[in-house]
Amino acid sequence: MEIRLLVTFEKVAAVLSFTQAAAELKYAQSSVTSQIRALESSLGVQLFDRLGSHIRLTEAGDRLLPYARQIIELSEEARAAVVGTEEPSGTLTVGTMESLTSYRLSPLLELFHHRYPGVRLSMRPTLGDETRQALRQGTYDVGFLMERETEHAGLDVTLLAEEPLALVAAPGHPLAGVAVSTADLVREPLLATEPGCAYRDLFEEELNTRSAEPVSFMEFGTIEATKRAAAAGLGIALLPAVTVAEELADGRLVALSWEPPFTLRTQLAWRSGKRLPAHARLFVEQARKLVAEQG
Repeated sequence: MEIRLLVTFEKVAAVLSFTQAAAELKYAQSSVTSQIRALESSLGVQLFDRLGSHIRLTEAGDRLLPYARQIIELSEEARAAVVGTEEPSGTLTVGTMESLTSYRLSPLLELFHHRYPGVRLSMRPTLGDETRQALRQGTYDVGFLMERETEHAGLDVTLLAEEPLALVAAPGHPLAGVAVSTADLVREPLLATEPGCAYRDLFEEELNTRSAEPVSFMEFGTIEATKRAAAAGLGIALLPAVTVAEELADGRLVALSWEPPFTLRTQLAWRSGKRLPAHARLFVEQARKLVAEQG
């Protein structure tokens, strides 16, 4: 079995699309199809079921996939050991989220851009469930999570920090400067980012424990839009404290006196058993250092 055929197989298995695999590998789609057929021919088994425009792994493909990943990872380790290059290099696909990319990770991205130009970072914005699935499938190399839980099936995790949250509103809001209960909040207009965001989902769950009817949110696509709506007096919003620090400092928003009954932790995860190459280990180490310095 040739390594290049296993690399192509692993990519097709991860994305379950010959077209997408070809685009990411920078091959013609016909080359991807030919390589998969060559691998199937050498093994004497069918690795994918073709279902019209969709594909799925066969039982044989499922059995081959973990071995293919191990072989690919070992070959990358062997190459790095033999070449012995001092400069880290390689592509790293990173699952992330707006609250981290925009408000925490700029120094990390600048560091890699200037000091480690051989490392090509591909940042993919996704939320919890989608990020975890992409890591398990091998579509992402590493991924940031902001979750209450710190153990995730099929993933190894390093904890970076607890992520403080702030309930914010426009200056002059009736609840500003007074003790606020969850029961007080269910009667207020609520603003939020899209469902699937851990702090929004946990906030909704908590509010529903104090409401006779399911609470509803005015939803915005981004944190920035949610902050602006809160500053304009459209309602209250629960957001990571790091994302509203500037607005709280200059008085565009005020923090309400309500403590969330849940704790979120920012984490960096990768597939269990995956041998992280040197440039990925460097990314994990630098991310851990950066978040610790930020406090």
